[in-house]
Amino acid sequence: QVQLVESGGGLVQAGGSLRLSCATSRSISNFNAMGWYRQAPGKQRELVAGMSRGGNTNYPDSVKGRFTISRDNAKNTLYLQMNSLKPEDTAVYYCNVDLVWGRGTQVTVSS
Repeated sequence: QVQLVESGGGLVQAGGSLRLSCATSRSISNFNAMGWYRQAPGKQRELVAGMSRGGNTNYPDSVKGRFTISRDNAKNTLYLQMNSLKPEDTAVYYCNVDLVWGRGTQVTVSS
């Protein structure tokens, strides 16, 4: 089974940026569906960025224009660039590829 290791979370002020990384143990070009999700305390896990094998992306309105998902096939790594962060973006962010979850990385945005 593929192993996923997320990194890049941390504490940032509102308006700041962070880039999350998700290193995979297998060739990322072979995965059919990839995405980043987040879960805030007391809330359900939600998709914040998705990418298909062909590179099509999708975002919910809450992050559209601020978050960008990308991948580096040579490094077998999935990224999430987050700009103009808001306090409501505070959550644990999870990487998911073909239904396999990473352990998550905490993102905290202070006001």
